[in-house]
Amino acid sequence: MGKFVVRETKTGVKFDLKAGNGEVIATSEVYSAEKSCLNGIESVRANCAAAVEDQTVEGFEELKHPKYEVYLDKAGEFRFRLKARNGEIIATSEGYKAKASCLNGIESVKKNAPEAEIVKE
Repeated sequence: MGKFVVRETKTGVKFDLKAGNGEVIATSEVYSAEKSCLNGIESVRANCAAAVEDQTVEGFEELKHPKYEVYLDKAGEFRFRLKARNGEIIATSEGYKAKASCLNGIESVKKNAPEAEIVKE
């Protein structure tokens, strides 16, 4: 079972969505207040069933929000970001060497986020 881990940083509050094995699947931005961070978690839960827009293929179809965007970063690694209905980025992934691993990360968010407990560190 996954969990949202909420923790304070030097500049605010952020969450990590972790899989049952403790691996971080997705991370939030840094929020100024814990309440905003908790709202971000609810937004991930509400939008996690979104479709995937693969921006790594030529002529990809642009999807409406909410959506996952799969893209290549500057280092040539695959990453995804989950965007809410309003187009705001609500969660991002780490870099993956293989696109299949990135897509597995998205499936893990879809599976874990709806029922994940919230834990404060």
